[in-house]
Amino acid sequence: MKNLYKYFILIALVGVFGCEELIEPVDENVLDADRLDFDPAFAEGVLINAYVGLINQYQSTEVATDDAVTNDINSGFRQMAVGQWAAQFNPVSRWDKYEPIFYVNRFISTIENVQWKRDPETNELFELRLRGEALAMRAVHHMYVLQGHAGESQSGELLGIPYYTEFIDPAGDFNVPRLSFEESVAKINVDFEEALSLLPMDYDNAADIPARYESYDPEAYRFVFGDNNRLRISGRIIKAYQAKLALLAASPAFMNGQGDYYQRAANLAAELINDIGGVAGLDPGGVAFYDENSDRDLAEVLWRNSVGTSAWFEENQFPPSLNGDGRINPSQNLVDAFPMLNGYPIADPNSGYDANNPYEERDPRLAQYILYNGNTIGDNTIFTGAGAGIDQLDAILGLSTRTGYYLKKLLRPDVVINNDGSVTEQEHFNVFLRYTDLFLVLAEAANELGGPDFTVGGMTARQIISAIRQRAGIEQPDNYLQTINDQAAMRELIRNERRLELCFEGHRFWDMRRWKLNLDEGVDGIFFNGSQYTLLNVEPRQYGERAIYGPIPQSETVKFSALEQNRGW
Repeated sequence: MKNLYKYFILIALVGVFGCEELIEPVDENVLDADRLDFDPAFAEGVLINAYVGLINQYQSTEVATDDAVTNDINSGFRQMAVGQWAAQFNPVSRWDKYEPIFYVNRFISTIENVQWKRDPETNELFELRLRGEALAMRAVHHMYVLQGHAGESQSGELLGIPYYTEFIDPAGDFNVPRLSFEESVAKINVDFEEALSLLPMDYDNAADIPARYESYDPEAYRFVFGDNNRLRISGRIIKAYQAKLALLAASPAFMNGQGDYYQRAANLAAELINDIGGVAGLDPGGVAFYDENSDRDLAEVLWRNSVGTSAWFEENQFPPSLNGDGRINPSQNLVDAFPMLNGYPIADPNSGYDANNPYEERDPRLAQYILYNGNTIGDNTIFTGAGAGIDQLDAILGLSTRTGYYLKKLLRPDVVINNDGSVTEQEHFNVFLRYTDLFLVLAEAANELGGPDFTVGGMTARQIISAIRQRAGIEQPDNYLQTINDQAAMRELIRNERRLELCFEGHRFWDMRRWKLNLDEGVDGIFFNGSQYTLLNVEPRQYGERAIYGPIPQSETVKFSALEQNRGW
């Protein structure tokens, strides 16, 4: 782990998460660790490293699942999916998240030494807020590591991860054993809970001042905890992560329903959802939250970063006819998971599915998320079959779709990539948390606690799934949902709705593993020859049972004898 960082040679990032007056560029040629104690801009730049490392929706791990493939034959995700995943080669490793953890620990050690503001009361408020942020971010990054590397040891013990609460000098002792899984979860929650005691639910000038801070000058409080910090981690965000952590812990691959983790996940998610009006608070705009400038202000988005202009994602994902590389190719497996407009799965005799017209009368989310043969993006109709110009299915080109589909979700249709290479960029932002995810956390946990109509916080899994499907455009009444009368059937529906709603946002790979689903299901595609569609076997998946738990990097287990590897690796 000594290789995770090399002292503190940093450039503090300007205004990434508000409080621009605190974050100034600094000259990297004159930096040293002692500067942490007297330069607030430099000191806060150390904390900002934890924000920079947050995981957002532009993770492309779906190409390592049954939801998609990539036409980039050198992709690490592709290589791991077809059998090359190893302790020496892990494209989904989260072990690098220890780096921001050590930055945070160094920052915590110096908070009280830095003069943040000359006014003593304001200075103290800054110390408290920044300590809260640091503890929360330490917990978030440990949660990332836990998700990536918790698992059963060679002897079958369910292990978590090492938990670091202090800065360790590069010459220090990193030979630290893994905690048990439950101990790891508890440690993360200790940091989250202390952070909750220091941070407001929201950074809002109009909000009531928390009891902890009532003795401070109100203007000083609002200066430190006000609107200008709204993109930083807050109490509401912490509780959302706690709900997701509890659901992870409760899942079949880990505690498998033992303990109170499902109840905790349900309670936390219900609290946050009731704050926005319960099921009625599901944002009507939450189906597509990324394709125009105004989406930055959607109620759907719980936490995002600042807005910037770019076109890199469209350059990677647009079809070749729009001068893109068409990298992510959604699978027939995923397309088949979208129900019909009447809500029935396509395999159900009541669905009315027509294999000769496979995209007719389908769930509207299919057309919003996936470019299929004859679908449109902006003013452009995309053809993926034979006789359709340069968008023919031809994997040899290394550009065209391998499955008969291109990605549509997350793309700005108003980005223009011209033939001469010039580009019209548009606004983009990274989303870290959104409310639909929390609605699905509550639905899953509530169903596991008591079935489709078990109530938590005044809401049931059935009510939540009904609202999500109605928002999506499923015809009402939802006759298929009315047929779901037991826990197992609702479990499958919730998992499918999570697959659809959160597709291509970096969730599927982790969900499949925590649910202990079959990771080896091969990826299918489809080819249109001008008159009919033919199913194609596109790419195998070769994981094996061991892949439910990811490996600890071999470079770490070789160096540190106390660090036990997961079974099978």
